[in-house]
Amino acid sequence: MLRDKFANVLKDALKAKDVRRTSTVRLIQTAIKDRDIANRGVGKDPVSDDEIMQILVKMIKQRDESAKIYEDNARPELAAQEREEIEIIKSFMPEQLPEEKVRELCAAVINETGAQGLRDMGKCISTLKERYSGQMDFAKASGVVKDLLK
Repeated sequence: MLRDKFANVLKDALKAKDVRRTSTVRLIQTAIKDRDIANRGVGKDPVSDDEIMQILVKMIKQRDESAKIYEDNARPELAAQEREEIEIIKSFMPEQLPEEKVRELCAAVINETGAQGLRDMGKCISTLKERYSGQMDFAKASGVVKDLLK
């Protein structure tokens, strides 16, 4: 389970005095705990590993946007810090699928679901998210599905 992995990595990072890894893992654990609390408020179960993957993807996206803003404002040291955090977060995720494989999987899902046009795009993306959560960038996959459905 991913929660156990985070706890073990945090313990190792603390022993190694790896400040960046320690703070990043703590941020991940806090994001998960926040989602657990939100779920508890509406009677849902604690977050699953799939939901944790979605949280990690969101954290990567946030840090990527922050790094771009820092670079645009001549703050390369802060941009580098954000990129280091991205690499640490990515280390917990499964291997990302190559672009050509994403295109192939998108085409297969379109055929499988019988999608006819752009109105069926949501059905295709939700199928991809079910099967390949954390393994592909769904913003890019969405563009591929849109191109294939035109």
